[in-house]
Amino acid sequence: MERSIQKTVPVSQDSTVTVDIYGDADAPGLVMVPGVMSDAHGWRHVARSIHAWPSVAVLNRRGRAPSGPLPSGYTLHTEVSDVLAVLDALPGTEALFGWSYGGLIALLVAGGRPVPQVIAYEPVIAPFAHDALPQLAQAAADRDRDRSVEIVNTLISGFPAEHVEALRSNPQDWQTLRRLSEPLHAELTALNELPPPDTLAEHARRVDLIIGETSIGTAPYGTSSEDVRRRIRQGHAQPARVEKLPGQGHLAHVDAPAALGGLIDALAARP
Repeated sequence: MERSIQKTVPVSQDSTVTVDIYGDADAPGLVMVPGVMSDAHGWRHVARSIHAWPSVAVLNRRGRAPSGPLPSGYTLHTEVSDVLAVLDALPGTEALFGWSYGGLIALLVAGGRPVPQVIAYEPVIAPFAHDALPQLAQAAADRDRDRSVEIVNTLISGFPAEHVEALRSNPQDWQTLRRLSEPLHAELTALNELPPPDTLAEHARRVDLIIGETSIGTAPYGTSSEDVRRRIRQGHAQPARVEKLPGQGHLAHVDAPAALGGLIDALAARP
């Protein structure tokens, strides 16, 4: 489906977030929450490949234009509050999807408000990338976005230096990554400052976790996702269901958006 509108949602007295809506903007559907180093635009191919709901609304979290900047005193509670504001603006939402940091946000939202279904792709939880925070802090202080992109790809995600050089070879993509790295240190600091809840998504009727096949059992995303899985206790103490996305890792929305969209569709149809 194609994008129909971009909706602006007030989230505080002086800030807003934008939501890109695909399909029927008046029909309740799926709300998507991207993680760090990602924005609504980066999820457009996945959104366009989803057809199980009449609408797909992709949140552009604060720190990503045209949404407002991260506020002073930013924490994960800021993110949860922003998503709740979006849900209030899109009444009747049938499912909430989150990727990585966005997956944790979605699960936290479902800890305080009833949500029919939460789908999370490789959600992360503290402690996560804690050892990289001092270097990210220095890069942020120096406003060295190139260094921030290098850190998230090598020290955190574990890609080789050759991967970073391949990214650099495309100036447009590299500039996008530099822009998305601006809130990175604040976001990972907020993630690590929140004590991991004993339980997650208590008010979700159903929780589905997705993990890329190449992430299973490996740090940081596979191991963090497993820690999240153990903490999920949705309605009636049901365990989360786990689906594997064959041949993919953490960046499936970039490498295989149609396959990821198809799996999200399948989860909507499964009883």
